[in-house]
Amino acid sequence: MNMCDEIDIHLGRRLRRRRRLLGLTQQELAEACGVRFQQIQKYECAANRMSAARLYQLAQVLEVPVSYFYEGLNEAARESRSGGEGGEMFAQKETRDLIQAYYQLGERPRRRLLDLAKSLHGGEMEG
Repeated sequence: MNMCDEIDIHLGRRLRRRRRLLGLTQQELAEACGVRFQQIQKYECAANRMSAARLYQLAQVLEVPVSYFYEGLNEAARESRSGGEGGEMFAQKETRDLIQAYYQLGERPRRRLLDLAKSLHGGEMEG
């Protein structure tokens, strides 16, 4: 697999992850971007490449910086070359449900929940 393919796959995975995290369907995201849902499907499975303009538009709709799509790219490329599968913690429905519920809270309850999680963990977590 060449590097361009790896990048397209990574961008598609990040797009899918963020869309699901926000609880959006492909149809809802497509409507917000003025495209058909099939186009979102093609982006997510890396059948079609995303232009810089489309990445910018998706970032705005998904409320993330454009750099979000590239986060972890170096690690993903290394794992791909070494044959590693990588931990897809965010692929688990329970994780997505928890994060979605977290972001539906106001800022103050989110901070309290995070503090609670840290205390249950037994100490300070990174971040």
